Amino acid sequence: MRLLIIEDDRDAADYLVKALREVGHVADHAADGEEGLALAGHEAYDVLIVDRMLPKRDGLSVIGALRAKGITVPALILSALGAVDDRVKGLRAGGDDYLAKPYSFAELLARIEVLARRHGGREETVYRVGDLELDRLSHRVTRGKEEIALQPREFRLLEYLMKHAGQVVTRTMLLENVWDYHFDPQTNVIDVHVSRLRGKIDKGFAQPLLHTVRGAGYMIRDAASG
Repeated sequence: MRLLIIEDDRDAADYLVKALREVGHVADHAADGEEGLALAGHEAYDVLIVDRMLPKRDGLSVIGALRAKGITVPALILSALGAVDDRVKGLRAGGDDYLAKPYSFAELLARIEVLARRHGGREETVYRVGDLELDRLSHRVTRGKEEIALQPREFRLLEYLMKHAGQVVTRTMLLENVWDYHFDPQTNVIDVHVSRLRGKIDKGFAQPLLHTVRGAGYMIRDAASG
């Protein structure tokens, strides 16, 4: 999943970003309400994790502004204010769930997954290219009747390529969205991972799906369907 954390506490935000990336998700961070509103309004996220007390614009105001624009991305509110009245106010402001601090990461992760599943439905959480299928929620990849075991980074790489099936994906796009790095796109870390991924999803199958577009990047497509 692609997640946005709107949290002004740097230590708390760093912990969440690191923990979510370790379990295979893409996590962006905004340090105040205005930045969070701008990102959530222009980028596609599966779930927002919003601290209630934020500088520049509070979390409930951010969610309310998004709902006013017709943006329905699920929002999980995090807050030290855990009384029933506070929870009710958060949900009435447009939040989809409310978790009081301190919280366990396992519970946070479970709640995020439930929100994404409710909001997205199966069609938005399963990608298919030819006979290759990737289920984002179960982290299951199959080709034909064969299940393919992928490492977390390989899964994120394949997920991004399948999300953009039929389009050229550049090395810079992969570095920024799969590795979260911003440096020289000539590094061979991507080529190494693409080679490993190709060996897992194409080896032994008559029709290759993962293609190198010379001088541009990579593309996953089903040539049989044109």
